[in-house]
Amino acid sequence: MTDAANPTWFHEAHDYSGSAIGFRVTRQLHAEQTPFQNIEIWESTDWGNIMVIDGCMMVTGRDNFLYHEMMAHPVLFTHPRAKRVVVIGGGDCGTLREVLRHPGVEAAWQVEIDERVTRVSEMYFPELCESNGDPRAHLRFEDGIRFMKDAAPGSIDVVIVDSTDPIGPAEGLFTEAFFRDCFHALGDQGVIVQQSESPLYHGKILKALHGAMRAAGFGQTQTLLFPQPVYPSGWWSCTMAGKNLDLKAFREADVRAKPFETVYYNADVHRAAWAMPEFFRRLLEG
Repeated sequence: MTDAANPTWFHEAHDYSGSAIGFRVTRQLHAEQTPFQNIEIWESTDWGNIMVIDGCMMVTGRDNFLYHEMMAHPVLFTHPRAKRVVVIGGGDCGTLREVLRHPGVEAAWQVEIDERVTRVSEMYFPELCESNGDPRAHLRFEDGIRFMKDAAPGSIDVVIVDSTDPIGPAEGLFTEAFFRDCFHALGDQGVIVQQSESPLYHGKILKALHGAMRAAGFGQTQTLLFPQPVYPSGWWSCTMAGKNLDLKAFREADVRAKPFETVYYNADVHRAAWAMPEFFRRLLEG
């Protein structure tokens, strides 16, 4: 039996890449099958609690700051003055927490299809959920695709798509139709950012994502790269698309003067995340 005195290993196999990742765990803290997916929480020896959804590592207590900060801060410092933000997915609430660190944000909607992800996160990752009670936070448990389709034109400044892989409930979040609805819902200088998988393993997904965003009407797209140890290859990305603004002209002075602390993100990291390896540049241009 797994316990603190006799740890074992939890592995996630990536058949498509011939690789796997593993964590030393002491016990399973939670397991349930929701109407949408299977959720597990494991206690680990070195990475804090680990959330696993449908067998895939989602969040750990040790490294989640990398993903959450890069999903929230680059896009918010790219928009001239974001007041209304929508997070699609993001049920662990870490991205919402980072969004609400920005005092200029007046309202943030987190639209998560599976309420159980948020309720389990409140139990096992309370530090990620510390902004759930913020009066600017609006937790909605419904279909994010439908939410964006119904959004009034020009009513949103920034959309953050904090989704799982493009399979199952998240598959529709990677399509031209979804991005077209986001385009219409965003204001004149609106920006969307989508988690966009590993540049090493998921090149076809990334190239298709850029194509779908541009086909939906966005004039510019930009992928940002960052480390993420618990995700396949340890190297991850997010991709921005903007309306009527230069995605590389972020508010650098405001980043340097930000009134909150970050663990990873700063102005130099933001700029460095634009750098494209040659193989990736050729992929997107080919």
